Amino acid sequence: MSEQNNSDTPPQPDAASESPPAETAPAPQAAELAALRADNAEMKDRLLRALAEMENLRRRTEREVADARAYGMANFAREALALADNLRRALEAFPAAAREAAEPHVLALLEGVELTERDFVSRLARFGVKKMEALGARFDPNQHEALFEIPDESQPAGTIAQVVEPGYAIGERVLRPAKVGVTRGGPKSAVPAPAAQE
Repeated sequence: MSEQNNSDTPPQPDAASESPPAETAPAPQAAELAALRADNAEMKDRLLRALAEMENLRRRTEREVADARAYGMANFAREALALADNLRRALEAFPAAAREAAEPHVLALLEGVELTERDFVSRLARFGVKKMEALGARFDPNQHEALFEIPDESQPAGTIAQVVEPGYAIGERVLRPAKVGVTRGGPKSAVPAPAAQE
């Protein structure tokens, strides 16, 4: 019977020959976890880069829209300045003495041209086009175009003594530089000292 008992009981596995399944499983799980973490880090990096690119695109688009609003009509305004110049020339071409002796209908015509010129300049101003005052200012090559020099010892060299054609700006940009005559021969103008830093 002892043989039967031995055959009825299943043979006991040797504890040293088999390792538990928990010890072999961690190696594949750790590799898979590391791969998932690397994918997560890569996706997070890509997301942050995409968000940064979208923010840059939004800012650039806002800046372009603001520039288009402010300076979009610059070409039209530059061409329209010729009309303002011609109206001013028409008024200046009529001598003051002839104006006093003119008939009422001629005076009415002159007044109409003056009103038209003022209205046109005010309409340009509504769109940000403004006249730059140059007479008596220091010559700035970014805002002025020197056509000739005027010998004048009484004023510092580089002072604008005559404006041939006024300059205009739209916003902060020069639409058309002023065409000017600049003094020469006078003392050099003093360069303003930089502000003292505290």
